[in-house]
Amino acid sequence: MRARHIISAMAGRIPQQFIDDLLARTDIVEVIESRVPLKRAGREYTACCPFHTEKTPSFTVSPDKQFYHCFGCGAHGSAVSFLMEYERMEFVDAIEELASRAGVSVPREGLDQQVKLRHDLYDVMEAAAKYYRQQLKYSPHSVDYLKSRGLTGQIAADFGIGYAAPG
Repeated sequence: MRARHIISAMAGRIPQQFIDDLLARTDIVEVIESRVPLKRAGREYTACCPFHTEKTPSFTVSPDKQFYHCFGCGAHGSAVSFLMEYERMEFVDAIEELASRAGVSVPREGLDQQVKLRHDLYDVMEAAAKYYRQQLKYSPHSVDYLKSRGLTGQIAADFGIGYAAPG
């Protein structure tokens, strides 16, 4: 499973190289066996699938490939996808769980740039809100409408009510 995962803007992006390294150093057998009892079957491990009900094991874990697969329901993936499915974790939580097991912290990229972008967006939104509040003063029809609804100028100011002219 090699997908690019973008994390929320405030959390920062987890570098793909870190994810790849973390998966390479994670023993998928240990991760799964701490939740599902596995039995050795040659080079692989088997169990009854934790994702569907079955009487005979069709769930295999390959330590060489760091991969699991169920021949019954088709579930498959890496240690990350197992945690996401079995524990109902979000991607970031699964990465943090594996990083904690490995004794490493999760790096983030682009925080400074994302924080600046967020501040810039707030500035743009504030400028737009100010413009529309000012436009309300130049629309007697809108002011009359607000008064007919019981809104005073103070209430309009308190709630930042503005006016967008047609066009």
